[in-house]
Amino acid sequence: MTATVAALVPRDVVRTTGADATTFLQGQISQDVEAVEPGDSAWSLVLAPQGKVDAWFRLTRLGQNEFLVDLDAGFAEALVARLERFKLRVDATFEILEGWQMLSIRGSSGGLDGLDAVRVELRAPVAWPGFEGVDLLGPEVSLPAGAEASAAAMEAARIRAGWPAMGRELTERTIPAEIAGLVESSVSFTKGCYTGQELVARIDSRGGNVPRPVRLLEIRGDGVSPGAGITVDGKAVGEVTSAAADPASGVTVALGPVHRRVEPPADAEVDGIPATVLATPATTLDHH
Repeated sequence: MTATVAALVPRDVVRTTGADATTFLQGQISQDVEAVEPGDSAWSLVLAPQGKVDAWFRLTRLGQNEFLVDLDAGFAEALVARLERFKLRVDATFEILEGWQMLSIRGSSGGLDGLDAVRVELRAPVAWPGFEGVDLLGPEVSLPAGAEASAAAMEAARIRAGWPAMGRELTERTIPAEIAGLVESSVSFTKGCYTGQELVARIDSRGGNVPRPVRLLEIRGDGVSPGAGITVDGKAVGEVTSAAADPASGVTVALGPVHRRVEPPADAEVDGIPATVLATPATTLDHH
């Protein structure tokens, strides 16, 4: 991709502080919190005790016991409630910061003119497969003068990159290994115990095989929406969780869990429209 895509995206942000914040998070989330240096960010999961996804977020360390957590809009309250539920005689507080949003820039150029002038609290590089860029977060984030935003183009890029969204690809039924690259990028296998780790470790020891890995679909038609059925040879094999028109390729791109017996690339239909099931690019998330 050569063009740069920009969008103002609603984003939930939680500030975590307290003398026990680091040790508490270390026992609750999948990432090695103690290995994240002040000023750096890492992606992580909070899992239910049985190993399914409660939340996926970016953790940024501001100080020894101060962190910012940002995640898809609408999920901060559930995340905080989940963490509070496991908090017992622990000095750690979770404050949802109101009014924040995120300016996301994606594309091979990695940015737009005027970004240095944007007032931000957090500036975080992001590497979507094929769409490197940066996220700018804060309560007063806005587009630089002369820049154009396109939420539709950003959604198409997200889907094309195989980047999962809370409430879509990531729900309380999701096994982390169903998302290509998510475990490798968001889970530490050396940090010690955390809630939900048994399922992650068991699946990893079996080569990461899961019943319904999330796949990328190219659909040769429009009007497809989440919930649309995916069929191969007349048999139901999955359903769409995200879909968007991709003007660059003239197709609808979609994500959705598909039965593992379907080996990509495979011919399929989505609500009767011809489609191709493709392997999803592996989510790549580096510490920075």
